[in-house]
Amino acid sequence: MNGITTSSIARILCSLNQLPPRNGFCRRSRRSFVIARPWPALRAPRIICMAEPYLITKLESAEKTWKELSVRLADPDVILNPGEYQKLAQSVAELDEVVSMFRRFKDCEKQLEETKALAKEEGVEEDMAEMIQSEISSLSSQLQELEEKLKVLLLPSDPLDARNIMLEVRAGAGGDEAGLWAGDLVRMFQKYSEQNSWKYTTVSSSEAEKGGFKTFVMEGKGNRVYRKLKYESCVHRVQRVPQTEAQGRVHTSTATVAIMPEADEVDVEIDPKDIELTTARSGGAGGQNVNKVETAVDLFHKPTGIRIFCTEERTQLQNKNRAIQLLRAKLYEIKLREQQEKIRNQRKLQVGTGARAEKIRTYNYKDNRVTDHRLKMNFELTSFLNGDIETAVQACTSMEQKEVLEDLAESVTATAT
Repeated sequence: MNGITTSSIARILCSLNQLPPRNGFCRRSRRSFVIARPWPALRAPRIICMAEPYLITKLESAEKTWKELSVRLADPDVILNPGEYQKLAQSVAELDEVVSMFRRFKDCEKQLEETKALAKEEGVEEDMAEMIQSEISSLSSQLQELEEKLKVLLLPSDPLDARNIMLEVRAGAGGDEAGLWAGDLVRMFQKYSEQNSWKYTTVSSSEAEKGGFKTFVMEGKGNRVYRKLKYESCVHRVQRVPQTEAQGRVHTSTATVAIMPEADEVDVEIDPKDIELTTARSGGAGGQNVNKVETAVDLFHKPTGIRIFCTEERTQLQNKNRAIQLLRAKLYEIKLREQQEKIRNQRKLQVGTGARAEKIRTYNYKDNRVTDHRLKMNFELTSFLNGDIETAVQACTSMEQKEVLEDLAESVTATAT
């Protein structure tokens, strides 16, 4: 078969350790006769891109944009303008990975088509046919893998992903046991933060009588904190024999977790008239200052009924700033939740990045098992509570990406029709 010189065919020839054939792809045996027979089983169907209607169009558009920006980037006038040059360079860099992978995708697709054409040739010897079939299978897998990566690269990034967070854990149903459970969740998130080299600081806390917390708020700072922890917002349910249970009965308790992206002043405007502020003595450790001076701040937001009590800082001004910061984050979360609810009503599935009413996980101590109800997956309890929740976090990310891709495919299909 003349004219076929692809790398895949070259690999097949090398692996067979033979000279290029004279008569098609047949070779002479030791008995000096030609074995030439077709292999119909190799006639595989053409690989069709699952997301072809929108994926290829978007990728071609991205490649065209990349080329145009690259040409502009070499323009002398642009080079002399540092601001414009930096903006264009950033745009080109953002598209580099997409364009590079798209070209690999096209090369792989071309090799696959050429190898499949080779398989249809008559007179292909059996051992050669097996090598061709193996190459088709390998290229098909590569093509599918590249397609999945391209889909993810085309997804719009969440502008909030890079933000720091306010994490609030609040004891729910279950009395004293709910407070103990809230304390366990706080420690789990602190350990996960340490594993990711994030910094966390206590903003406000209210301890429960038997241990744990009624409410606990901490600030998390680090690389893409919100991106990883946003899926933890919801109700976390525990099933275990409480320390306070004398008869050994299993109790069910809950705690609510809220992950709030840090909000700037431009994101949320707070009218000073809507705030009612009172002060009190903090008490506890910290010297005479916290015991004699009113450093604690009790902030009440009239329109929403949100009340925040801050005692962690050493001065009244610091506590007031902390309370305002937390209020702004809470108001921003409400605003985001309303926006997400509108989008969620149009979706078939839900990862649960803000649905506070539904439980997302059950922690079963008897079976040493954590069940994530969104993922329909189980995890080992002991390691999970020690902060090893990365697998669950990545699974939630993948599920959300899948949902967004499905929505995107549906919207493109609807537009086309």
